[in-house]
Amino acid sequence: MPSEHRPDTDARPPAGDRLDDDHYPAYTMGRAAELIGATPAFLRALGETGLITPSRSGGGHRRYSRHQLRIAARVRELVDQGTPIEAAGRIVDLEDQLEAARRAQGRPRDAADSRDGTRE
Repeated sequence: MPSEHRPDTDARPPAGDRLDDDHYPAYTMGRAAELIGATPAFLRALGETGLITPSRSGGGHRRYSRHQLRIAARVRELVDQGTPIEAAGRIVDLEDQLEAARRAQGRPRDAADSRDGTRE
């Protein structure tokens, strides 16, 4: 659902550049859940519904990027407000599409559109 522009895993940036790479899968499931105030089960549910697709470590453990965590945090906000997870994913996807269209037109977000800085 939400568009995840995942980089080619073979074309990874040098280690120093990974610090600034929003798509680098730097966070374990436990740390990711802690950062967004959710449970690992919530993150697994997002993966099962296709809202985010975590990378896998060599040992098969899920790894999340900052970009994915922003999506997960926004979905969590909507779910906490009573929105079903599938609908929350669709809302976040549509918000991302709207933002991309505004950027393509050179129009900045207005104050009513910005929430708390969690959106790209």
